[in-house]
Amino acid sequence: MANRAASQCLFQSLCENVKPSLFQLSLPRRAFSRFPSRLKARERRRGHYEDAYAQHHSRQRKAANVARQAELKEQRAAALGDPIRGVTTPFIVSLDSNLSPQATASIEEVSHATTSSSPAEPPPSPAHATDEAHLNYFLTKPELTNSLDYSRSLSEPIVAVDRERADPTKEAEEAKTHAAGHRVATEAISRIVSLANASSKERTRANVQRIIDTFGRHNTDGHLRPKAPSLQSSYSTIAEQKATPRAGPDTGSSEVQIGILTAKIRILADRYEGANRNDKVNKRNLRLLLHRRQKLLKYMHKKERGSERWTNMIEKLGLTEATWKGQIAVE
Repeated sequence: MANRAASQCLFQSLCENVKPSLFQLSLPRRAFSRFPSRLKARERRRGHYEDAYAQHHSRQRKAANVARQAELKEQRAAALGDPIRGVTTPFIVSLDSNLSPQATASIEEVSHATTSSSPAEPPPSPAHATDEAHLNYFLTKPELTNSLDYSRSLSEPIVAVDRERADPTKEAEEAKTHAAGHRVATEAISRIVSLANASSKERTRANVQRIIDTFGRHNTDGHLRPKAPSLQSSYSTIAEQKATPRAGPDTGSSEVQIGILTAKIRILADRYEGANRNDKVNKRNLRLLLHRRQKLLKYMHKKERGSERWTNMIEKLGLTEATWKGQIAVE
């Protein structure tokens, strides 16, 4: 204990003898970097960031760059088009509305009244039903007209042979009743065979037949020229093979298959929108059809690029570069 007390007294005396000025001295701060040039650059940057004028100009340049990037992105997207629907054309509208591409009346302006003016008259059908270029059940307008005329001739009232005993008033009433009944029957048959009242499956079947008739090479070979063949080398000994004659309508060419896939894609895209966004099966089927069409478009772009077949298909179906270039994502 005596030794500890002695050591404490010695330490206190030493501390009292030390000059306080030595403890007040402070060493200069040492920079993190050992190189003066880096230190100066860092100080200049720190001063730049602390300058309000420089910060304002920096934010302005950044905002201008971001706005320009967004504008360029929109321009590129508009140039590529919609990878699912493409561009709306009269032929595509005719597939949706079952109207001919030359129809002048728009779908928004047609009347869908279902009440008749008098009990004797049948209710009017939709206004666009009379302008339909195609009918259900593979019927044509001449066939329907001939059948209705034949049924009218069969159901006409019998005219009395003895005209002296005939009642003209009764015959007039019978003819009037027969005409009203024929109008009702004609309206009923027209509604039955109209694609406006058909199911989605029947509409798709009619659209597929239209696409085959429009893009099939059994109809287009006469007025659409294919791509010019490549120049063969003079030393080639391969004999030119004759084309196999086609039997029946063309259903397997690339343009026909692309048209059929486009019609099916529009149906699935319409179902996928709105409340059916969570339909995973429909989304997968839509993606499969899009990628299948993309492969066919790439193949035809390689084989028929610049030809009249390619131009005719692109213009009628409204397909853009986004349908066969890049990655197609269904969100």
